[in-house]
Amino acid sequence: MGNIRLVDRDYEIFKEVERWRVVLGRHVCVLAGFSGQRACDRRLHKLIDAGYLERKKILYGLPSVYSNTNQAKIVASLSGATAKIRVEHIKHDIIVLDTAIYLYQKGIPFSAMTTEKQLHGQDGFGKRKHRPDFIYQRNDKTVCVEVELTLKAKDRLESIIKTNFMDLSPIRIIL
Repeated sequence: MGNIRLVDRDYEIFKEVERWRVVLGRHVCVLAGFSGQRACDRRLHKLIDAGYLERKKILYGLPSVYSNTNQAKIVASLSGATAKIRVEHIKHDIIVLDTAIYLYQKGIPFSAMTTEKQLHGQDGFGKRKHRPDFIYQRNDKTVCVEVELTLKAKDRLESIIKTNFMDLSPIRIIL
């Protein structure tokens, strides 16, 4: 294990890795504001060597996924449980974060976004509610973002929206 001095950007990396279910190196580059992928990759390797991050190859053909170690959680005061990566959801989770990055590039700050993982954390214990992949606040409105990778009939999609998202009013649905 290497010995490195943590900087503010490292804490930002730990926070963002904690917020999202699946985080790739290219995601960290944008989430933490690196000027280029090479600089990002060098820092990620240093954080791995120092024992703060883990890099796991989950699926052949997809890039490795980053997760915080307990050491990172302690130094960054993160209390969330480590998300279990479900193989059948990896592509979906990657596209969810790609969508968040697209919205960030269109002017929605990451600080205005609340992830599904965070929403479930706010719910506490009890019956698990369906939550959108993430929400964000803009102009005093809450916008729900739900990524669907399978085609659904119009009535099924309307039912999903009415059943799961109408209690988050005022909302705007992005399809």
